[in-house]
Amino acid sequence: MDFTFVSGNLGLDLAGTIGHRRSERIDLLATPADLARWTVAAGLLDTPPAVSDDDLHLAITLREAIYRLASAARTGGPFEAADREVLNRAAEHPPATVRLGEAKDLERAGDPRAALSSAARAAVELLGGPQAALIRECEATPCTRLYIDASHRRTRRWCDMRGCGNRAKAAAFRARAQRQD
Repeated sequence: MDFTFVSGNLGLDLAGTIGHRRSERIDLLATPADLARWTVAAGLLDTPPAVSDDDLHLAITLREAIYRLASAARTGGPFEAADREVLNRAAEHPPATVRLGEAKDLERAGDPRAALSSAARAAVELLGGPQAALIRECEATPCTRLYIDASHRRTRRWCDMRGCGNRAKAAAFRARAQRQD
């Protein structure tokens, strides 16, 4: 699987690097090289950084803390102190640096912890702000991705219409067609 960024928040996209949490888990951050690729795919860094096993461990710890905190926000549950500590500690690290290059382009640089800081800061702003009430979980089976429902009526059901939404609608169409036969 490739990385997808459909959650509406970089912190939730980091949490989404585990797919199918309640069935056959798919871990997209299985190796340090995966984390290096994610930092570039997420638009946090221009070139893949050198990632240590400690950096990967931090990313996984942060990812799981964000997922639990966002799930608690979605259900109205309490935020666990340990998860808040993980998130806040990651957000304290200086984020990736950005600068305007000679070619009038944006240049992004930093180490893995700077990239994770940017994701953590996005999660802090989400979870501490009014959009926390808009966190939803994809209704498609077996997807467990969390996303921000920014739809006009707040009735979005799937993390992504091109993937989960399309599969769910196609399955519903097939089920209706079979009933008519």
